[in-house]
Amino acid sequence: MGCSFSGLNALYDTVGGGGDIWVNDYRFRVLRRLGDAGPAGSSVFLVKEVVAAAAAADGTGGAGPGAVGLAKKKGVDPSHISADGTYALKKVLIQSDQHLELVRQEIKVSSQFSHPNLLPLLENAIIAVKGVQDGSQNHEAYLLFPVHLDGTLQDVTKAMQEKKEYFPTITILQIFRQLCAGLKHMHSFEPPYAHNGVKPDNVLITQRKDQHLAILMDFESARPARRAIRSQAEALQLQEWASEHCSAHYRAPELWECPSHADIDERTDVWSLGCTLYAMMYGKSPFDYELDESAGESLVTVIKSAQVKWSAETGSSYPDSLRQFVTWMLQPHPAVRPHIDDVIIHVDKLIAKHST
Repeated sequence: MGCSFSGLNALYDTVGGGGDIWVNDYRFRVLRRLGDAGPAGSSVFLVKEVVAAAAAADGTGGAGPGAVGLAKKKGVDPSHISADGTYALKKVLIQSDQHLELVRQEIKVSSQFSHPNLLPLLENAIIAVKGVQDGSQNHEAYLLFPVHLDGTLQDVTKAMQEKKEYFPTITILQIFRQLCAGLKHMHSFEPPYAHNGVKPDNVLITQRKDQHLAILMDFESARPARRAIRSQAEALQLQEWASEHCSAHYRAPELWECPSHADIDERTDVWSLGCTLYAMMYGKSPFDYELDESAGESLVTVIKSAQVKWSAETGSSYPDSLRQFVTWMLQPHPAVRPHIDDVIIHVDKLIAKHST
């Protein structure tokens, strides 16, 4: 897929005011910059689709680029089409072949998923551009997503904490159930995919009437989940990859110190789910606390032993059943950690219990 150079130049002009951008056959006007995204040089913009009139001035009868808009694109779920034409456009500046391959992998993987609780990639384009100073060949990627402006689960939880507010138990369970549904979709592939980045920063929250819509995003680290490790070299390679792509406070123990003979599977995500559930309750990972280095504590030590410290703050008390649920998912030995189907059965029972 491509993107016109005139459209790219318009993006830079538009940020300063004026101009449109084309992403393949679709035309957008940049409204404003929303913020940074991932590696240095990556940004997210709020854009509005510009759909041409039914009869194009050039005599093509409206068949040219921009004539029909995303609403007519085959394979796009109507629920992902914006009512007001606004979307989120992620621009990624790519300066190495390795990064280019990672972006292509992200596009390939995320294009496979179609679920209400997974952020869909609506359109994408990768183009080659010359370096400004040395004339070298770099690339830029443009990824188009539905826009959700209410922020991430991390944003919402932090704002609530500042007001000394906490999610009710039932709200936590309802949000968590949606994350489970999205992950079940990924884990149901053959072979299963692991997200590898489940954490509050990667969960979009949108308030709809009296309910929260939770959407898991960012598939940069998503990979086939099952890996047979049969040597020390393979174990070290996995650990190195995890250190670069998986957030430390949400990373499963087997990704910290992998045995030379191990079968890694999608239950790495279940560990991260347990950490995320704790974060919904207390605003941080269960392993995000001051370590006693004098006693030989390190992050990997407390994670391997699942040393969870429960907050005693007034107003943040939750039922023992919810704490036990967290602990159940934080099994340091992956062989006894539950699968996503087991987690869903349990959360459904808790929702039924706390809905009455």
